[in-house]
Amino acid sequence: MVRWIPLLLLFVLRPAWGWELDAKLEPLRPFLGKVWRGEFSDSTPDNPVIDVSQWQPALQGKAVRITHSLNQGQYEGETLMVWDEQADSLVFYYFTTAGFYTKGTAYAKDGVFYFHERVAGAAEGVKEVRSEIRFVDGEMHQQAFYLKQGEWVKGHSAVYQAVH
Repeated sequence: MVRWIPLLLLFVLRPAWGWELDAKLEPLRPFLGKVWRGEFSDSTPDNPVIDVSQWQPALQGKAVRITHSLNQGQYEGETLMVWDEQADSLVFYYFTTAGFYTKGTAYAKDGVFYFHERVAGAAEGVKEVRSEIRFVDGEMHQQAFYLKQGEWVKGHSAVYQAVH
């Protein structure tokens, strides 16, 4: 137990931004250090679908970790995103409590963030996901599209607000 105390103090005393963010991750800075709360567009008073996500720098600024929870833990996911020099792209893995995971790439262009992921494991027939995130008046607007049975269909969408 004594060995862990100095390491624990390092994390307690060092602020979350104690490390420089990798320059290739800079486009993600507007998301970082915030807790985002979003309501899915198909949410209803009888069947609310609320997502809470947190975006944090990780691995001494060499990665971004995103955790999220739908309806207070009914479904959860965690993403780890890094810059891949060989691919010359942001790459990420997304793991879920639903038993599937994805591997994807991301990039920003003209203020819009684009994500493309390939699905592994059971995910209700979804083989790939493409999504877009844009900031509009301080809100994060997200729209997903799913490749199902060979066709791209509109998936979930949500509007998020920073709550912390």
